[in-house]
Amino acid sequence: MRAFVTGGTGFLGANLIEQLLRDGWQVTAMHRAGSDTSLLQQLDVELVQASLEDPDALLSALPHNLDAVFHMAANTSMWRGGNARQWRDNVEGSANMARAAREHFAAQAKPGRMIVTSSISAYGYHGNTITEDSPQLADDPRHHYLYSKKRAELAVREEIGRGLDAVFLNPCGIVGKYDRSSWAQTFFLLAEDRLPGVPPGSGSFCHAGEVARAHISAFHKGRSGENYILAGTDASFLDFFSQIAELVGKPAPRRTTPALAIRAVAGVNDLLSRFTGREPAITPEKAAMITRRVCASSGRAHRELDYRAEVALRDMLRESRDWLVQEGLLVLPGLGEAGDTA
Repeated sequence: MRAFVTGGTGFLGANLIEQLLRDGWQVTAMHRAGSDTSLLQQLDVELVQASLEDPDALLSALPHNLDAVFHMAANTSMWRGGNARQWRDNVEGSANMARAAREHFAAQAKPGRMIVTSSISAYGYHGNTITEDSPQLADDPRHHYLYSKKRAELAVREEIGRGLDAVFLNPCGIVGKYDRSSWAQTFFLLAEDRLPGVPPGSGSFCHAGEVARAHISAFHKGRSGENYILAGTDASFLDFFSQIAELVGKPAPRRTTPALAIRAVAGVNDLLSRFTGREPAITPEKAAMITRRVCASSGRAHRELDYRAEVALRDMLRESRDWLVQEGLLVLPGLGEAGDTA
């Protein structure tokens, strides 16, 4: 089997490529000019440089006898200053990749399938647990990341209407090894006593390895055009941050910061960023997400993809911590190289 992966330099992409190789796939990983490919260079993959903005380059980058395109690349910015770039990456880029995949599969002798890594954010904000039957409410451009993820799905669906076979996966908060910049930042903040506060929201947290496995299952078992939500363990941010604090040997936070205070700080930061042109640590978009409850159900993925959502939050977080320690990115007194107590 042969796979083409976009977003392979990201931490979920690394988890997917690792599992594809273990399953015996041949993997071509696309990267942008200037991307850090050091992790991929340690794996037995073919690297190809191309841009989601260049449809011809994408078509040329796709290898012969291709079985699957795993489109994982995404711009996760939550700052209005990055909205134009995000639209090009998420919406136009997904449209270009879907069109290239459709044309490539149509021209080769065997059929192929595109697996699209979307996000729970495509469903917008709901008061209840989100399922695939919930309406996708991400229609407010002020919440641009959510807005762009829904429209990225719509762009791919246009190509499905022209004959593309594609499946959508909607992960929640992904936790696990190879993460340097997502939830890993919380480890750094707590370890260095720089955590400014704990937001009052909550979410569903899923294991990176299980999310990667679900992508492979979606290729084999998923229904074309369907969405599959990949949720996991539901937890408040207070519980989430407290478990990380314990894993880095710091006192657990005792209380949350009021949502109004977080949103007020975000508003001030947004005004200042209009003059500085720099992205602040807390933006109105981030404040909206971390002060809400964003929880979901994986029932369909469990039934149809054999997705395993019950990985304990502590196990996910320990895996993330141990990898950071192993890579020398997180230094903790009293822990060995693999994160074990010395």
